Amino acid sequence: MGSRSKTVRDPVHGYIEVEPALLPLVDSPLLQRLRLVRQLGFAYLVYPGANHTRFEHSLGAMHLAARLCRHLELDADLTRAVTGAALLHDVGHGPFSHVTESFLIARLGRAHQEIRGIVEASGAAELLRDAGVEPDEVCRLVAGDHPLAGIIQGELDVDRMDYLRRDAHYTGVPYGTVDTERLIRSIRVTGHGFAIDEGGIAAAESLLIARTLMRPSVYYHHVARIAEGMFALALALHLAEPGAEESTRSLLSLDDGGCLQALLGSSSPETQMLVRRIMTRQLYKRAIYVGHDQVNTAALPSVPDPVFALSASKAIAELAGVRPHQVIVDAPPFPRDLSMEVRISRGSGTVPLDERSPMIRTLNETRRGQWRLGVYAPAEVRDQVEEAAVDFLHVRPATRQERLPL
Repeated sequence: MGSRSKTVRDPVHGYIEVEPALLPLVDSPLLQRLRLVRQLGFAYLVYPGANHTRFEHSLGAMHLAARLCRHLELDADLTRAVTGAALLHDVGHGPFSHVTESFLIARLGRAHQEIRGIVEASGAAELLRDAGVEPDEVCRLVAGDHPLAGIIQGELDVDRMDYLRRDAHYTGVPYGTVDTERLIRSIRVTGHGFAIDEGGIAAAESLLIARTLMRPSVYYHHVARIAEGMFALALALHLAEPGAEESTRSLLSLDDGGCLQALLGSSSPETQMLVRRIMTRQLYKRAIYVGHDQVNTAALPSVPDPVFALSASKAIAELAGVRPHQVIVDAPPFPRDLSMEVRISRGSGTVPLDERSPMIRTLNETRRGQWRLGVYAPAEVRDQVEEAAVDFLHVRPATRQERLPL
């Protein structure tokens, strides 16, 4: 192992320094795979510049984690564990990042934050030990089971600090402004966990505003959601084929391109068709696209549920008289409230952020208003799918005169 660090030029943070002990981890196949996994899934179909990857995001998160550790005056060993965790925090993602998360949970019994098995099987555990870091500590940091896990998995973590700025940079939208320097300098460790000084309230609000504005423009843009729904349906149909279940683990360990190629070779003709349509941007259209005031959100799943989506799609397709693969139901989880755990350091005690920032309540109302239930179908059957979906989902008429565009 060399004694010199490596400097990487990053378009978001400038120069990022990778310390010598972590260089073998950066060069490992486990991390290098992330060069071929897009950070934003299918958002590139909306924003042509959104081709950045989980690899560069991981380097950015590591960079911010190192800065935060210096600010908190953590010792060298603990700093290396935290920066190693930031570097590895996304290695558990499947192809197209969050698009395959529900399949990881339903079929492999793990979320992407649960990286212990991957770290051990890939040889990364040995690389961490060579760097003087216990793999167990890194895995607990990533999973949220560590006193300092809030640096990696928290309301104001380095993961969000990086991806909001990075996603805004590559999509070109002007909403990802986050004052990371001020935010890092304002963070403190208290008996309640992490808190920020009162002087950091505006910086914390900038991150929460960025998250709120980026949701409809980027993370939940309807075109990206349609492509994600088509891909998820293609994957579900492929895995339902005889013998395909055995290949689930290997399929979900592929990168984006490898997964698409595997699905193009599926024995399911519907899977092949859906993937080809995605690759040529011949996407389904919105049959319905409604807010929470038009549906009973309590009857919808609280987490992404492919079983619910498939059963609802089949029921609507039957009512509409179309084939099952021609209907996709997209019922994202109803957004939870922002930042209830972030606290403001004030003298000898702390108070919740929402008690000092009236803006939080406004942002939470905005997020609830942004939520949409979508049903998608090919253009030639959209009208009958719309009628069936309205009936099956008990969609109420819009409360406003204008109708959301389809």
